[in-house]
Amino acid sequence: MNPDGDQIGTATQRHDQTEQHLKQMLTTYDDLNSTVIEELYEEPSALEFLRFVAKNRPFVLRGGAEHWTAFQQWNAEYLLRAMGDSLVNVAITPSGNADAIVEGSAGDLLYVEPLEKQELFREVLNYVRESEKPGWTGPVKYAQTQNDNLRNEYDDLFADVPASISFARIALDREPDAVNFWLGNSRSVTSLHKDNYENVYAQIRGQKHFVLLPPICAPCVNEQQVSRARYELLSNGLQPEVAEPPETVPVPTWDPDVADIRANTYSSLTNPIRVTLEQGDMLYLPAMWYHKVSQSCGDEGFSCSVNYW
Repeated sequence: MNPDGDQIGTATQRHDQTEQHLKQMLTTYDDLNSTVIEELYEEPSALEFLRFVAKNRPFVLRGGAEHWTAFQQWNAEYLLRAMGDSLVNVAITPSGNADAIVEGSAGDLLYVEPLEKQELFREVLNYVRESEKPGWTGPVKYAQTQNDNLRNEYDDLFADVPASISFARIALDREPDAVNFWLGNSRSVTSLHKDNYENVYAQIRGQKHFVLLPPICAPCVNEQQVSRARYELLSNGLQPEVAEPPETVPVPTWDPDVADIRANTYSSLTNPIRVTLEQGDMLYLPAMWYHKVSQSCGDEGFSCSVNYW
């Protein structure tokens, strides 16, 4: 009799059972929930919005922001007139991959945050538009601070959008914790991640392309503790420098658009929801949903958005 062998066998059986239960849970969820996002064409009431919150399901409100002053006026000329000489924070990366997984020189994984600088808004907007042109090979800039920047550094634009989204404010009985402004071009991509906020996202110029996974897909995204790093400008260009003192953060390492890299046992069981926001569209994204975001530019060579947390 080998008690150690019995224990190993029992542990293996438990692991196999857990794996089977997780696979069954993932497939059952997909059987019960559509992989097509629901589209609305008129603003929901607070009660209708609460039903989406209760179901933990996203929706798109087509044309939901078309009555905003921002939608009607935020072209390059207007933005430069309102914000041109203001200092704003800009994220700078070699290839548009801010807050993303990067392989280090030793083959290890790093979670790399962008280099951040203060620049005049006119310089940022002009750079974004210029770097959208074919053949551009330089660094990528993205105005993407997620710190309530539309009520702070971009406060000259805040009057052009609602102070809150009425159906969400009434349903959740609170004002937004943050209202954020985003400006970039098609070279910037936000890697797969999740936020612990109910998120209402409005596309003002250009398009936003979302890849969405519900929270139940947590076993599929191969989350790992990864060393935190930041891009620094060195003699050989922007390079990731590991944080000092060393620190790790839990992040998804699997990308649904490159499904065969860093996949795990459960990754193939996902059915990502893909949705594009056109100019004037809004998206409700429930808290803890995974999302990867890319963008396309409008006629003037930039994309800009507003979101409410």
